Order: sequence, then C-alpha cells, then structure tokens
Amino acid sequence: MVISAASMQKDVYKEFHSRAYHPDVTEVYANYTSRSGKLSNVIDNDKVAFVGLQYFIKSYLQAEWNDFFNLDKQTAVSTHQRIMTSMLGYEVDVKYLEDLHDLGYLPLKIKALPEGTLVPYLVPPITIVNTKAGFQWLTNMIETVLSCENWPIQTSTTTSVAYLKTFKEFANKTGLPKEFVPFQGHDFSFRGMFGKQAAAMSGFGHLASGLVGTDTIPAVLFAEKYYGANVDKELVGCSVDATEHSVTCSWILEGEIEFFKYLMKEQSPKGILSVVSDTWDFWTLVTDYLPQLKEEIMAREGTLVIRPDSGDPVKILTGYKISPISDYKELFQSQNDAELAAKQQGYEAYRYNGDYFGIDNNCSFKLMECEVKGLIECLWETFGGTLTSKGYKLLDEHIGAIYGDAITLTRQRDILQRLMDKGFASKVVLGIGSYSYQYVTRDTHGSAVKATSVVKNGQRIAIFKDPKTDAKKKSSKGLLKVELVDGELTLFDDVSEHEEKQGLLQTVYEDGKLLKETTLKEIRALIAEQI
Repeated sequence: MVISAASMQKDVYKEFHSRAYHPDVTEVYANYTSRSGKLSNVIDNDKVAFVGLQYFIKSYLQAEWNDFFNLDKQTAVSTHQRIMTSMLGYEVDVKYLEDLHDLGYLPLKIKALPEGTLVPYLVPPITIVNTKAGFQWLTNMIETVLSCENWPIQTSTTTSVAYLKTFKEFANKTGLPKEFVPFQGHDFSFRGMFGKQAAAMSGFGHLASGLVGTDTIPAVLFAEKYYGANVDKELVGCSVDATEHSVTCSWILEGEIEFFKYLMKEQSPKGILSVVSDTWDFWTLVTDYLPQLKEEIMAREGTLVIRPDSGDPVKILTGYKISPISDYKELFQSQNDAELAAKQQGYEAYRYNGDYFGIDNNCSFKLMECEVKGLIECLWETFGGTLTSKGYKLLDEHIGAIYGDAITLTRQRDILQRLMDKGFASKVVLGIGSYSYQYVTRDTHGSAVKATSVVKNGQRIAIFKDPKTDAKKKSSKGLLKVELVDGELTLFDDVSEHEEKQGLLQTVYEDGKLLKETTLKEIRALIAEQI
C-alpha cells in the first residue's frame, strides 16, 4: 500500500494545534533563528553559516508533500489517522488534512537570506507564514522538521568555515600557495555520523564552506541532487588513492618497503597517493624506509602522502617544544631537578645526559630524536623543498603529510602555529571527523523556530515569548525585517506590513513553488566573500 508520511513529520503534540489556536486566528508568522553562541563549538564565534533551506524545500515541502497530494484523499490521510489515533488514544479528526488535500498545495510563504550568508546571532535567516486563512496551523506544524533538517547543515557548515578560515590565516602568514588551502581540510566523518543521510547533510555543509577534500560520497550526490552541482563541470568534492591498515597488513611478510614500491610502481604511478604509515613502527618507516625509497619517491610523477593515524596529532606532526639548553646534565645533578626546571619553563621535552626526554604530568619518558622533531621536519631533512615568499620552508612537491584522526579546531590551530614557529609553511592536510561534525546539538548555536505574529479578527497582533525564568529564551516580536547597518546584518522587529515587504529577506518559496534557486557554486562564492 502506498502511504504518505509528510503530515507526520512533526512532534505528536502538534496534532492538537489545528484546533487549539484561537478560532479567530487566520495567520501565523514565524522565524528560524540561531539565538546564542554560548555553547558554540567555535571559539569566539559570532555568526552562523546559513545553508540547507533549499534542500528542505525540495526534499520535504515538495517531494514528500507531492506524494501526499498525488494520492487519493482517503489514502493520503488514512495512515496519518491510524498512527495518530494509536498514539493519542482517541479517534483523531483529519478534516484539516482533508481540506489541505482539497486545496492541492502547501499554502506557505518562506522568505530567506541568500544561502551562504554568515548570519549574526539573533538575526533570522528565515521567516515563514501561511498564505491562506484556515491553514494557520501549518506554519508551526512544520517547525519540528524545519529545525531538524536545517540546524545540522548550518552547524556543520559553520564548523567547516572555521577550519577554512584558520587554514587561510596560516597560508597568508607563511606564504603557502593559496590554491592548496581548499584541500587542507578533508572530511572523514562518514563512518561516525548518525546514519547515511546525516553524513550526506553534514558532508554537504563541509563542501559548502569551500573545502573540497572529502571521502563522503553521499555529500557529492546531495550537492548534485539539491544544489545544481555537476561533477562533470566543476570540482564538487575530491579524494585520492589511499590505503588502510588492512591493506598494509596484507604485506606483512614482504614488508613496508616492498609495499610502497608496489603501490608507487604498479598501482599508483602518478598523482597523489596516501599511505597509512603507523600500522607497525611509524618512526622506523619515517627515518629508515623513506630515505631508502627516496629515489623512487622523487622520480614519481605526483605526491606521496604519509599518513600517521595514532598518537597525539600535534606532536606527531610538529614534534615537541624542547628546551634550548643543550643538556640539562650541565646544570643539574639529578634528572628529577632537570625535569622540574624544564616543566616550569613550559617545555615538553629536554635533553639529559645525551638523551631526549618528554614530560607529562606524572613523569618523564625517553624520546627518539625523530619524535622530538616531528614528521614534517623529518620529511624536510630527507626530501628538502623550497622557501615560500614569506621565507618559510615548503616541503618538496613529491612528499606530503596528512593526519586524518582526532583533529579538532584547537588542534588544527596548534599544529599550524607550531609549524610556523619552527619555520615551516602549513603544507599539511588535516582530516575532519565525526567528533567535529557530530559532537554538536541544536543548542550549539541556539537554533529555534518561533512564532512572532498572528492575524486575529483581521488585526495584526505581535506575539512573543519572554520567560521570567530564562531571559535567554526571549524571542523577537511581531513582523521582522533584516537590513545591513554599517555592513552588519541587523534585525528590526515589530515592523509594519509595508516594512516587512522590504529588507534583505526575499521570497524563495510560495504555495508549493520554489521561486529562487541557488547552487553550490554560488554558496561557496558568497562564503568566500565574507571570510
């Protein structure tokens, strides 16, 4: 049996609202707003990237509701009535849905800012209102699904923009070629997301920011389906030939040198090849095997990317902050005293009696010199490179590095800053995973849908919530308008109907039709203008 679930994409309690509004109310006007960055995952964040509305319109307001309207009326409402009656415990009246089916379209109007706009907190990027009396229940009936489908994409895009801004910052500081920046943040989050649709939605947010590296194929499909992208005509998302531990382990008898030779000569003789390199002894590979393979690596037409995947990513890539004192044995008779002195001066490692020691909260531990230097410096010593226009060391084009696990925004900045402090350009790719993209909630940016105006007995009435127990939940009031004031998006609330028709919020959807369409390319360009 063909059914439609469009009318059930809501909280159960909203079933009651079609008859709970005041009988004289004919219009309900609401908005979607990110209200606060108090819980933001981005430090000192003041704006949220507005992306995802077009997906919501095409997938839900059009595709799912078209299924409802294309069925005969009895079939369209029967499953709704059965499920709601079961959940509420009484025979649910579905006349309001029958009336909607008779109308043949969703009588809603949505106004919005252009997708890709970085919107300050408390400024609404979306307003929504019913266009026909008798369907005032519809505006806030879709609140739940509107919130559910929009806040995750916007939150992931906002996170991705933060990564991109930091990559750009250090590229400018160190002279890293700007064309490398979009490839520096790579989406590895697919396996850790809350299902494949969440992976596609979040992955699209990653791509929308302007970062193009991704292993999340559904995100590219999402971009083509909902945002006019075309992989035949533009770079939507990209990845490279890469190994994993199971592949490396299949060469356990032959060893890693033979493994690298096989990959470079037989399977990936040109282009970018990423090889997970910590299956066994990472530092032996870096200091022994790679120098033995130098001739083959330098002769290859492309870049061999070394991928560590365990340990502290900051220290693996950049090494330890080591005391400049040549040997603490010269100053202290006791290693405990030497360790304490190094720790008090903020160092992570020191040299005592000819050996290197790292420091943690409890004790010191012996380090190899390569660990102190870190991967990037070790690769430089083996393969060399050039200097950028800013005087920073840039690894040879035949060699590179990626760390694809446990990279947070804080670790990203630490890695790039420490490389710069050591005299290196930020030529490194960092994987962004499900921790960054899924360790968030609707409260991360305080995103919510709230009604602010109704028409009752033909009169416009401003409504708002202002809980005395939580001032942070105070909503805007009345009809809304967004304008640029001194270059900043600013909300004006409780405006007249004439004023509401003005401003930057433009009608994108009305009575079942998408009136204004955007593309991934346009979203990326708009974000690029703002960061």
